[in-house]
Amino acid sequence: MSVKLFESELKVMEVLWKEGELAAKEIAQRLKEQVSWSKTTTYTVLKKCVEKGAVRRTDPGFLCSPLISREEVQKAATEDFIDRMYGGSKDWLIASLLGREELTPDDVARLKKIAEEMK
Repeated sequence: MSVKLFESELKVMEVLWKEGELAAKEIAQRLKEQVSWSKTTTYTVLKKCVEKGAVRRTDPGFLCSPLISREEVQKAATEDFIDRMYGGSKDWLIASLLGREELTPDDVARLKKIAEEMK
């Protein structure tokens, strides 16, 4: 599943990825402590996450649980970034990253090992 989440939605997901299933009021309390959100703000963002298929809401208790993993979101965001900034070319991204600084022999060895493991 490829879901594009905004920064506010990621804040909700971070709580759910860390805690697992929680009541919306508990999520609101945690986000109030972390980022000073009101209960209304949290509920609005939760509703958007449910609509996108990122969160499941069950009643009674307005229990929320994540439907997508952090890894799925990271992968989708990375692919979107590569498409937008590098025309979908992963090798251009890597070349850009590697061109920023000189690599030590240890860095090169680690990169070669990663590349071999990915084959």
